[in-house]
Amino acid sequence: MNNVDLAERVSTVRAFNRLYTGVIGVLDEGPADAEYSLSEARVLFELSRRDRTPVPDLRKRLDLDPGYASRLLGRLESRGLVARSRCADDGRRQVVELTEHGRAAFRILDQRSVSNISSLLGRFDEDQQQRLLRAMATITDVVAGREERPTLVLRPPRPGDLGWVVQRHGDIYAREYGWDAGFEAMVAKIVADYVEQHDPRREAVWIAELDGERVGSIACVRGSDEQTAKLRLLLVEPTARGYGVGRRLVTECVEFARSHGYTAMELLTVDLLAAARKLYQDAGFQLIDQNPSDDFGHRLVWQTWRLEFPPC
Repeated sequence: MNNVDLAERVSTVRAFNRLYTGVIGVLDEGPADAEYSLSEARVLFELSRRDRTPVPDLRKRLDLDPGYASRLLGRLESRGLVARSRCADDGRRQVVELTEHGRAAFRILDQRSVSNISSLLGRFDEDQQQRLLRAMATITDVVAGREERPTLVLRPPRPGDLGWVVQRHGDIYAREYGWDAGFEAMVAKIVADYVEQHDPRREAVWIAELDGERVGSIACVRGSDEQTAKLRLLLVEPTARGYGVGRRLVTECVEFARSHGYTAMELLTVDLLAAARKLYQDAGFQLIDQNPSDDFGHRLVWQTWRLEFPPC
């Protein structure tokens, strides 16, 4: 990463921080919230989840400096919200817990927080709320260093999905390969032909999702004869590469063709799409023809690949 890229990314994070802290400031306005600092509210929240907590454990969970934690607990104790005592098993260790007054104060804070965040979410429709929640989950996973792989789901297209397929093809291939609008127009025609001539018995489109986010597509359509299927519209979002999305899409498409009466499957691609070509080779496709051509503003070599299905 060069210095320009780093500066742009730092600027993006700082802009998000300013926006988010502004939202939090709005949510925190009000008489009840104004009584407590953010650190005090965090302590009340942590202590509300358990009866008695060793002070070192509380400091670790909240990443607090020992001196600051002592002053913070002292302020809360002076207001009658928490009580500190010595651990019964080890007199050198302090434990802290909420008093009844502290639990009552936390309930007010908690109810106000639920109400404020509900009001914030109420500004958005269902799709926007789901986008927001997915984005928050992504930030949480990345920053927290979680290693869980996202859930991959293949599903039929919903209203708006085919338009998304056209748009993402045009955007990704323009950015990554410099292809002009002619490619997007070609994809739009493929989609239009599919919709107008769709045979639900022998044709299908799949949309790939990772944790509910659209990240890929593929289609199985009829070829030049009744016995040959075509693989079309393979797409994997750059952010989803490395999760096996492309391989899963190709496998699903091939198995659909195999099980729906086709004896072979063909596809057309270009030689520079090395990752896609590797998927086709692994699935058993064989290169049968190549033709150079000037398309989408570039000199390309079009390749035809074919997969024969042996008789059962």
